[in-house]
Amino acid sequence: MNVILLGAPGAGKGTQAEIISSCFHIPVVSTGNMLREAVKDGTPLGLKAKSFMDAGDLVPDAVLVGMIQERLQQSDCKNGFILDGFPRTVPQAEALDNMGVKIDHVLEIHVPDERIVERMSGRRVCEKCGASYHIQYRPPAQSGVCDVDGGKLVQRVDDAPETVKVRLGVYHKQTEPLKDYYAKQKKLSIVEGQEKIVDTTHLTLQALEG
Repeated sequence: MNVILLGAPGAGKGTQAEIISSCFHIPVVSTGNMLREAVKDGTPLGLKAKSFMDAGDLVPDAVLVGMIQERLQQSDCKNGFILDGFPRTVPQAEALDNMGVKIDHVLEIHVPDERIVERMSGRRVCEKCGASYHIQYRPPAQSGVCDVDGGKLVQRVDDAPETVKVRLGVYHKQTEPLKDYYAKQKKLSIVEGQEKIVDTTHLTLQALEG
């Protein structure tokens, strides 16, 4: 089963990707992780990507598509995969189709913007160990202090409401057109993100098996 997961930042895509991965025994192919690994391994495409990243530029589609193609040819993808973070734009989706990659399901985890802002602005991370908390959904035993090592809990710049709103704007402009693209191919399912992860998972698995 070849799956693409869509969803705004903070919608819970990563969590659902890991659950689908363990249920169906297929790998999560995350562009972020893939870029980091390719750069670390010093592959030709990794070095090319690094030159753009070091200059603070976006990695061009041609390089990303090449890396995806390389990754999907690895043996662990032969029974299926979950793409998380790619494609982000219609040209990337067209490149995927032109590569002959067959996609069975495209799922969008949909969460209203205001809930995402509330969700992400409540996140806190430990300055020392990076452990993650949420002031509402997963609070530490003592406010502002990490349960693991007593480190100070801080809000990442990425999680500040103003930054989250900017990231949501980018998602709506660049990535939402993919919904129409895949709806026309009759591959799109919308999963309404629930308050509890387990409830979202139930709907996600239902969409995949339906």
